[in-house]
Amino acid sequence: MSLAIPELRWCSNCLAMSTRPRITFDERGYCNACRWAETKTNLDWGARLNELQQLLNRHRSSNGRFDCLVPVSGGKDGSYVAYNLKHKYGMNPLAVTVTPALPLELGDKNLRAFVNSGYNHISVNPSYEAMRRLNKAGFVDIGFPYYGWLIAIHTAVIHVAMGFGIDLVFYGEDGEVEYGGSTETAKNPIYDVNYQKKIYLEGGYEKVLESCGLPESELQFFRFPASDALDRNPIDLTHWSYYENWDPYRNYLVAKEHCGLQEADSSNAGTFTNFAQNDQALYALHAYLMYLKFGFGRANQDASIEIRRGAMDRQQALNLVRLYDGYYPEEFIDLYLDYYQMSKAEFDAVLDRYANRALFEKIDGRWMPKFQVV
Repeated sequence: MSLAIPELRWCSNCLAMSTRPRITFDERGYCNACRWAETKTNLDWGARLNELQQLLNRHRSSNGRFDCLVPVSGGKDGSYVAYNLKHKYGMNPLAVTVTPALPLELGDKNLRAFVNSGYNHISVNPSYEAMRRLNKAGFVDIGFPYYGWLIAIHTAVIHVAMGFGIDLVFYGEDGEVEYGGSTETAKNPIYDVNYQKKIYLEGGYEKVLESCGLPESELQFFRFPASDALDRNPIDLTHWSYYENWDPYRNYLVAKEHCGLQEADSSNAGTFTNFAQNDQALYALHAYLMYLKFGFGRANQDASIEIRRGAMDRQQALNLVRLYDGYYPEEFIDLYLDYYQMSKAEFDAVLDRYANRALFEKIDGRWMPKFQVV
């Protein structure tokens, strides 16, 4: 893989990199995520709270039925959203988890703690082999190692919502708006299946489903409902971050206090934080592939968030990124090979395919950056 990079640059405020898809910079060198952080300081959050109240009142159940759905992993963000809906706004949420392929013990423990803290919850477990083959197809065909699971957290969630007659679904943050990308939903909080396919499934949905070789009988949880079914049963899909200033660390503190969330004993693979993305082993591979494709990894994303929320200055962030970013998940490699049913040579060949030669060179069998973050 090779991207044309006429001018490699980093945001002058955070460390977002010019290789990030859909990123833009202003005349100060601020990326769109930092400009959004500035915009949020002047947003009329009271008006957005009124929008939230009106939305909830339109969907609120008067007969004890579930009136909204929250996808959760047991992590900080879904737990925070579910907690607010139930305890602050008096809704009756149904929490739904699509079980990841290679769950981590801490993730399982946190999910159980969340459920035990007082939530109705459903675990969706698509066919193991179907998930495995879709994840492998995503890894090989588009460089996305848990693509089958990514599909299911959109498609299976909608199927569950329709099955229970729920027509309001809350995801956590709008990553496109918060972290630098499309601004389609910056002023319009409700989106649809087409937006999910284009943005969250990165345009690869049909390609991966076609390449996996699975019969339709194995794809029920991975197909969006038919258009006519969605027309008859429209669902409002939205992000909590539209209605409230999104703060991942605050979410962590609330989830820790009220939902039993526990952080890892040490920092997570490839970053300096220990309280996010503790649910599945494939996330470390996803972060490494992101680094090979674009030159920034998990530490860069975390550090940029900390800068925008005012918890870290740029020099501190720069030091952490230089220390942690681009981590090769050595401890999980045997697990990945067994899961994908690949040899090490086949696995490395996929990594080689997606490594950006404009940014990296291979030295002693490992891709090394030709750039330094500045």
